[in-house]
Amino acid sequence: MHAIVVYVLGVAGLLLLVSALPPLAARLRVPYTVLLAAAGIALGALIKGATVLDGLAGPLGDFFVSLSGLDLSSETLLYIFLPVLLFETALAIDVRRLMDDLAPILAMAVVAVFVCTFAVGYALWAVSPMGLVPCLLLGAIVATTDPAAVVSIFRDLGAPRRLTMLVEGESLLNDAAAIALFSLLLGMLTRRSDGGALEAALDFLRSFGGGACVGFVLGRLACLLVTPVRDQPMAEITLTVALAYLSFLLADHYLEMSGVVAVVAAALVVGSVGKTRISPDTWVALEHIWKQLGFWANSLIFLLVALVIPHIVERVSWSDVGYLAVAVAAALAARGVVLFGLLPALSAFGLAQRVGHATKAVMLWGGLRGAVSLTLAMAVTENGRVSAGVQEFVAVLATGFVFFTLFVNGTTLRPVMHKLGLDRLSPVERAMRNRALALSVARVQERVGDLARTYEIEELAAQRLLDHYGERLEAIESERHAEAPLSEAERVTIGLVILVNREQERYYAHFQEGILSRGVVEFLAARAARTLDAVRAQGEAGYAKAADGIIDFSLQMRAASWLHRHFGIQRPLARRLAMRFEVLVSVRMVLRELRAFSRQRLAQVLGPDSAAELDGLLAVRLDHVEKALAALRLQYPDYATVLQNQYLGRAALRLEAADYRALHAESVISQEVLNDLERDIAGRRRALEQAPTLDLRLDRNELVRRVPIFAGLAPERAARIVKLLKSRLVLPGETIVRRGDRGDCMFFIASGAVEVLVPGLETPVKLGSGDFFGEMALLNGQPRNADVRALGYCQLLVLEEKDFWRLVRKDPSLRTHIEDVAAKRRAPFLPVKAVAVPAGE
Repeated sequence: MHAIVVYVLGVAGLLLLVSALPPLAARLRVPYTVLLAAAGIALGALIKGATVLDGLAGPLGDFFVSLSGLDLSSETLLYIFLPVLLFETALAIDVRRLMDDLAPILAMAVVAVFVCTFAVGYALWAVSPMGLVPCLLLGAIVATTDPAAVVSIFRDLGAPRRLTMLVEGESLLNDAAAIALFSLLLGMLTRRSDGGALEAALDFLRSFGGGACVGFVLGRLACLLVTPVRDQPMAEITLTVALAYLSFLLADHYLEMSGVVAVVAAALVVGSVGKTRISPDTWVALEHIWKQLGFWANSLIFLLVALVIPHIVERVSWSDVGYLAVAVAAALAARGVVLFGLLPALSAFGLAQRVGHATKAVMLWGGLRGAVSLTLAMAVTENGRVSAGVQEFVAVLATGFVFFTLFVNGTTLRPVMHKLGLDRLSPVERAMRNRALALSVARVQERVGDLARTYEIEELAAQRLLDHYGERLEAIESERHAEAPLSEAERVTIGLVILVNREQERYYAHFQEGILSRGVVEFLAARAARTLDAVRAQGEAGYAKAADGIIDFSLQMRAASWLHRHFGIQRPLARRLAMRFEVLVSVRMVLRELRAFSRQRLAQVLGPDSAAELDGLLAVRLDHVEKALAALRLQYPDYATVLQNQYLGRAALRLEAADYRALHAESVISQEVLNDLERDIAGRRRALEQAPTLDLRLDRNELVRRVPIFAGLAPERAARIVKLLKSRLVLPGETIVRRGDRGDCMFFIASGAVEVLVPGLETPVKLGSGDFFGEMALLNGQPRNADVRALGYCQLLVLEEKDFWRLVRKDPSLRTHIEDVAAKRRAPFLPVKAVAVPAGE
């Protein structure tokens, strides 16, 4: 049989077998990865007993012949399957949650690998005839937990979210440390390296850090390249497949860094920003395709590696069984030291969140090994410079170790998790489940009755189904009455978690609708994630603090404003203003949606009192956003008008495009017409995405001419006043003047907005760019009659009393002019008084 036919028939037959295993694993309640390994061993045993297959002919016989002819090396497994498997797993990880637990993940991914390597190595060195380096080499091989084994099993078992994140993060990142150690020890064993602690440390740092940098750069580059092919699903998805392989090859083969870390870093970058870079419809398809690719890679790598197990098992002796027991015990002890010793220390120093004892126990027992360990062992057996005794020692013990963790640890994870209660809902989660379930069942029961009447179903048939839902509803209500009641604080916290999650979903939904820009949705989604963390940590107080941070002025905004004020550089400020306006409008829109959602849905689940409190929190946030928008309009009135026009224009284009697609779906217009219309929309959208020109049209001379007491002055006189103005930056919320203070200066608003709190007025008076205040107190020398507070960052120009009167004394005609204007601004019923000019300098 031709070689290509051998490979095609073998792979096709394995894929056919793979398609039958998931339902069988579900029926047997066995982790899918364990069943894969068992199937691979069984196939290997059949192939080894070739006499059993001698009578087979046709495709089935050729299939077994093709499997026996497959010549798979460790490099084949590493370069073909591992990039896909790692990329798919990392793509599904929530980067925010990964960063929250980065310290314990790195502790398990790095420290645990070194501890396990030396624990297993020295334990075997003490009981076996092998030298220290081969024993340490075996320790490095079995030190890495394998994502193909760990991730699939934890997903099958429905492990808690944080436990899954910790184990997934560890299994994705610890390969770098293990492979770096493996390479160093293999070099020492084959006399290619003298070794040493310093060399090991430098190799690890270079491999791990370099791989992370390569993956990050390639991931960001892919996100930039995907923009020109946006709305081209085939091209976008193909780009991510190329990224997985290129990041692994460039890092591992060309730069001699960790290809594993490079793939993981690239996938994390794509997963974190891909939702806003890749077209929304394509992102959904991309996730499905990568799940399929990961399933194939996971399945084939286990089956192909397991095929060679029967050839190794026949060489096992009783002494090997003893060595295996020592290796397993040493590895478990080393892992336990890190979990129960190092992680609590990290928590005590505030470097990591506390990890519960039950979670640590499952992590200890769930440290499964798999394809990576087997592939590294194959690399040793394929190395001609390694002695036959060491090859057999590594092959037997590494294989035994991997399959011990799969068939012992893997098959007992479910009862261990059940015993520790990690597969059960917490009391709060159970209460929420029962409330939601009761509402859902009641609604379904009502709709079933309506459907029965609509379709004229016989009353007896309909009543049986309605009775069934009625019984379910009674059982749920009975369980609800038996459970411990939730406190008001618990209900509010639950509601806030729901609201923040929905807030993030709504931002992405509006982005997919074409209303929000990419930069804004990335900013708001990240802020929502931080707010969720604050809610989980501090409840209502954390929500209020984190939510207000969304509308605070950023350091970038201050820097852009400073550049514009002092150097006339307007582009950074224009970008920040456009983004701020879009952020505020988007948050206002989503908060209104959340208030409706809270009243309609959360009131049913949490009760009207809790919903009312949640609505109050949303109302406070909405009020803050409204004030910030009002301040923006005051500060940059003309610019705010243009921004609003652009925002509405983008929404109009979205509606226009949707209408054209609907006409095409109804066959009203052809595909050619649709393409022409969409090209026209694309051109107009590009024009709307350009930031408008920022022109405040304000300078110091214009500001002075706006003040009534200076109106009509000759340009040279106004210029003398301008020279006396001094700049002052005011922070948001800062009180500029207080009621009752002496009026020793007046203020011009160069940029920004303020509110004047006049006694007796319910609504403060708002002043924006180009306005002024404090001139009457300056003229009269009387106390201030109102508080003035900054609504945002304000650049004020201050005219102090001493400078003003010094100028007046030198210019008698200016004094006469000011007296006339001041008299007109006084109350009509008051007698006109001359303005008293202070004597002396």
